[in-house]
Amino acid sequence: MTDELSPRRLVAVFASPVAEMLARFGIELGFHVMVVEPDATRLQGTPRPHGDRTVSDLWATEPDEHTDVLLTDHHRAEIGTLLREALTGKSRWIGILGNPRHEGPHLAALRELHVPEEEIARVHRPVGLNIGSRTPAEIAVAVLAGLIADRNNRPGGFEF
Repeated sequence: MTDELSPRRLVAVFASPVAEMLARFGIELGFHVMVVEPDATRLQGTPRPHGDRTVSDLWATEPDEHTDVLLTDHHRAEIGTLLREALTGKSRWIGILGNPRHEGPHLAALRELHVPEEEIARVHRPVGLNIGSRTPAEIAVAVLAGLIADRNNRPGGFEF
């Protein structure tokens, strides 16, 4: 179990409506949230106080056992490379959003990169509590509640 006094860090990969909600709500729940976007042309406007960064900064602060990494878009071409990089670090938890009724495209992407199956199994999908969330705000609430449950060693209702 993670030390309660340790910093809680959430790296939301890909600027998306869900990442925006994760940043907004996550701050209130005690997370230091960083939104990371590999394509700087997708960042809109100036960086917000929660710390938008481009991919060159993704691992500038080494993810550690207090870091949760969540890819907020499963349609992007970079998912395999970014997940492989995340798996080589010490992140506490790694996940990717996606419909639990379909096999995630991250599986094929990681296999093409020759990532071992035991490492692929570390990527959580589905993520969050099963509350029937549909909107970006609901998805963020479900994800954050699930991360808190997992961090506190509680089941949290992850069953789908």
